Amino acid sequence: MRALEGARRAGHRLAWYVHGLVGQDAYDKYVAHMRATHPDDPRPVMTERAFWRDRADRQDANPQGRCC
Repeated sequence: MRALEGARRAGHRLAWYVHGLVGQDAYDKYVAHMRATHPDDPRPVMTERAFWRDRADRQDANPQGRCC
């Protein structure tokens, strides 16, 4: 039973690491940043869909070294 729990925790840690490595946690970081540094900003936080669209548009407009 303990081995199964340990394997599950290791799997969660690995998933967390991989999500951070490939940038899947970027929206969560954006929301945390906006709430921490701009709490009185009258503009609402972007939706996740709008965030990813904006990010892709910025990357297309300003290409930098990336794999794909």
